[in-house]
Amino acid sequence: MLGITDLKTGTAIVYNGDPCVVTWYQHSKMGRSGSVLRTKLRNLKSGAMFDITFKGSDMFEEASLVRQVCQYLYPEGGAYVFMNTQSFDQFPIPTEALGAKAKYLKEGEEFMVLFFEESPVSVQFPVKMEFLVTEAMPGVKGDTVSGGTKPATLETGAVVSVPLFINQGDVVRVNTDEDTYVERVSKA
Repeated sequence: MLGITDLKTGTAIVYNGDPCVVTWYQHSKMGRSGSVLRTKLRNLKSGAMFDITFKGSDMFEEASLVRQVCQYLYPEGGAYVFMNTQSFDQFPIPTEALGAKAKYLKEGEEFMVLFFEESPVSVQFPVKMEFLVTEAMPGVKGDTVSGGTKPATLETGAVVSVPLFINQGDVVRVNTDEDTYVERVSKA
């Protein structure tokens, strides 16, 4: 069992029967009252974020998450199908579990999948991934009024703001946490 002093960013706990990850926390103590812990939790099954304040006497069960490398195969209905690279078992993960990051799924790419009680609940994306630019308007020399960036469509359909020198056919590295362009990997 974990107490409030054990909860840090990234700690996985069981809250209301679901696995949740602490995304933010703040300890505080006011006068004679006991200490409290304000947290933001993300439900790994639904992807929902919520604020919870815990008292100093609260105890938590640590969520037993198993991480396995799995390969993304294809979208199907309201889910995405992955394959365990060890056992070759295929399983769907609901769209809600991936949230906005689903736009970075590339067929054949390997991802770390989190399992809770033998069922997949979440996917960990690499911080930086490489994508082919499939559509980008040509940059006009001297057009820096807009800050020197333009929208570019990646092979997965995601749209990212890139510098003017990026063209269709270039391969770019993107930060998936911040939805930002990092660098050009290769030129078309």
